[in-house]
Amino acid sequence: MLNETYTLENGVKIPKLGYGTWMIEDDKAADAVKKAIALGYRHIDTAQAYANERGVGEGVRECGVDRSEIFVTTKLAAEIKSYEEAKAAIDGSLDLMGLDYIDLIIIHSPKPWEDFHGEDDYAEGNLAAWKALEEAYEAGKLKAIGVSNFEKADLDNLIENGTVKPMVNQILAHISNTPFELIDYCQDKGIVVEAYSPMGHGELMKNEAVAKMAESYGVSIPQLAIRYCLQLGLVPLPKTQTPSHMESNAAVDFVISDEDMETLKSAEKIKDYGEFSIFPVYQTTA
Repeated sequence: MLNETYTLENGVKIPKLGYGTWMIEDDKAADAVKKAIALGYRHIDTAQAYANERGVGEGVRECGVDRSEIFVTTKLAAEIKSYEEAKAAIDGSLDLMGLDYIDLIIIHSPKPWEDFHGEDDYAEGNLAAWKALEEAYEAGKLKAIGVSNFEKADLDNLIENGTVKPMVNQILAHISNTPFELIDYCQDKGIVVEAYSPMGHGELMKNEAVAKMAESYGVSIPQLAIRYCLQLGLVPLPKTQTPSHMESNAAVDFVISDEDMETLKSAEKIKDYGEFSIFPVYQTTA
């Protein structure tokens, strides 16, 4: 699975399974990244907001694998909604990571986190930040550009007013919370969809029905969750610092039956992400 890829619209190959680094401290990130790469991961995901770009870059540079074989993603901070700020932040990530280029930079959110559920769509600010990404892409600093947490209207703003179409949209997607309409819209537009928190930030571990199905396949709940995303054509980004979990997360060569996929697609939506509900993306009124 770690050797399999999707192809972005510009021809760039993106590994189907990534390694997420959210909540990994900067001084531990290099070691975690090197361990993941040693196990075969070739897709590493970080963000300016994670405050671990330096460590991730160090891990990529010192892993012993040729840079061209590793796909590195970072994210433009959600609060950056101007051209000059975005331009400076892109160069800042390159410098901090110590890399000559970054494979993918995405806008972390269409809205600043403190106004994530506000009425302002920040359309002009997103276009300004997008222009900076487009220019960095054209200059060869970035191999691909995309977005995260963007809804249809946010995507249309960039598609209709930009010069380069988003190549990726990274969204919250997992068993019991899968935005099928948005996924279908992106895929119809040729936008690859990445799934963060494929285990529902641990909430799936409490789901007895999912646990029973995982047992029927002889796999763990995380493995079932990752495979579910893969069979939807998504790029799951599981995160862990434990090598044994890194290894098991990649051991997903089994196939979920069509009947079981339909059951998982209709799983009751998670209504409470517990301690992680403090983050805007996990807040729900459903």
